[in-house]
Amino acid sequence: MKSLVVITTGDPLGIGPEITVKALKNSRVRRACRVVVIGEPRALKQVGWTDDLGSLLAVESTCKLPAAHAPSQVGGDISFCAVQLGIKLALQKNIPLVTAPISKQSWHLAAVPFTGHTELLRQRTGSDGLMMFVSGNLRCALVTEHFALSHLPLTQQRVEKSALLFSRALKKLGIKNPKIGLCAVNPHAGDNGQFGTEENKILLPALKNLQRNGVRIGGPLPSDAAWLAHLKGQYDGLLCTYHDQALLGLKLAAKKPIVHLTAGLPFIRTSPAHGTAFDIAGQQKADPQSMVSAILFAARKN
Repeated sequence: MKSLVVITTGDPLGIGPEITVKALKNSRVRRACRVVVIGEPRALKQVGWTDDLGSLLAVESTCKLPAAHAPSQVGGDISFCAVQLGIKLALQKNIPLVTAPISKQSWHLAAVPFTGHTELLRQRTGSDGLMMFVSGNLRCALVTEHFALSHLPLTQQRVEKSALLFSRALKKLGIKNPKIGLCAVNPHAGDNGQFGTEENKILLPALKNLQRNGVRIGGPLPSDAAWLAHLKGQYDGLLCTYHDQALLGLKLAAKKPIVHLTAGLPFIRTSPAHGTAFDIAGQQKADPQSMVSAILFAARKN
């Protein structure tokens, strides 16, 4: 029997509805799973939704959708409600959840008390969800996510917890004894305190504790050296200390579509590794390949 997957279509004014419809028309997706789609029906019909693509749970607003493809309170309300319903179904039925992109600005305009999917998923599931990305043999995870560098909440405990979650997630991907590369924060890995103290005060103590507890992890490594080593197969994944350290290297190096997943939850959660792309929304220009990969990944791992 085909896997059942729940899909939330993201901000109705972004490319989420479009990439969802395009992905559901893909022959590999149609063979792999059955879907329940949660989203705004008007936005979906505008991009070609038909009832044979799956079951639709409509999330509507009494307000008219704005004409402009831009952040909005309406978009924030609809996308937040859709994700909440998606999480509820995933928890009740133990089925994978695939989330199309939301707009953090729209959520802010709608007074949503979360900065994004990951924070909401942690709160609703009571789990230590780990933000992780996969593209072929490239794998990376984040110790910290959406924070300004000047306010980076980097602690030894956070590094150790993230490394343990990452190691478990890699094992679930079929890597029996994963080796992780820990990325440094500062240039040249701090050069023994010359360019910052995070390596000596936080990363090295965390690394030693993890190694004592059987986690195969090396570093701290300067970001450029870490990505080169990963590309050469010296590490099964990179644990990155901040957002762009992971995404910049991954998007430059990836040869296959990138899948974003949240490890450590009671259910599988994936998403495409891009945003709402308001600038091309409504023009049928959006590439659905990352969404296709996210759905197939969720269906296979179910």
